[in-house]
Amino acid sequence: MALSDRYYMRESYHPPNVSTWLIFVLIGAFLIQCILLVYFGISFNEHLALSRAGLLHGKIWQLFTFQFLHAAPMPFHVLFNCLGVYFFGRRVEEILGSRRFVAIYLLSGVAGGILQVLVAFLPQHLDVPVVGASAGVCGLIAIFCSIHPMEEMRTWLYFFPITIRAHWFLKFLLGFSIFGTLIPFDNVAHGAHLGGLLLGMSYVHGGSKWEQALTWITRPFQRWTRPKTIRYAKNAPWRKQSTKTAPSSEDFVSSKIDPILDKISAHGFDSLTEEERKTLEAARKMMK
Repeated sequence: MALSDRYYMRESYHPPNVSTWLIFVLIGAFLIQCILLVYFGISFNEHLALSRAGLLHGKIWQLFTFQFLHAAPMPFHVLFNCLGVYFFGRRVEEILGSRRFVAIYLLSGVAGGILQVLVAFLPQHLDVPVVGASAGVCGLIAIFCSIHPMEEMRTWLYFFPITIRAHWFLKFLLGFSIFGTLIPFDNVAHGAHLGGLLLGMSYVHGGSKWEQALTWITRPFQRWTRPKTIRYAKNAPWRKQSTKTAPSSEDFVSSKIDPILDKISAHGFDSLTEEERKTLEAARKMMK
């Protein structure tokens, strides 16, 4: 069983609807940018792109608006970010749910924007307007690779396809972003990428504090979606342990399923005892 099954058992499956809409929003915003720039000579960079000078003048909204702009009219920037949302964002939304997905995506962008602005104070670092969803996408990549560290990924090195495990891919991106942040060698906002990666990693390893923060952030939007619950079968094996009260879904997963999944991750499926296999199979049938 994959490590991600732990999250599918904690909460029911979340269809990746928001990530799909996010791709449409990014493409739509890019098309508006191109039309206004090419036909009317209008650019949003002065007020909506992120810059150190803009924040110093009180344009705090730039921390959010820059995430929906891209380098126009060349389409490669927005296309690569949309591919990142499609391949990584959909998987992350399936695990986190729509509200937490949106919150962590925007927070990754904000964290990346703040770090990029701070980097602009270093010597030999120019304060140029920053646009793009890359910081948010990097946050999604960090979450996915941290949750599925052993999953194999197919990528291209020039014209040669290579297969790399997710944790090595994350380490490569982290090291490359650190180098680009400290040593400016191109026009890419490596500081924004690094900020998104760090926030995504801290979310996965941050535990209950991050969950409490996201619960508080997403509370105003809880009316829009109904939380999905897990219903357990009456003859589930763990119900025989107590005749007074049945454990909640979170208690059952944390006490019974999590240790089994950790054991699978560390030693493989063959290391399970017969009782652990029966408990895992009962939980899988219950989820179906």
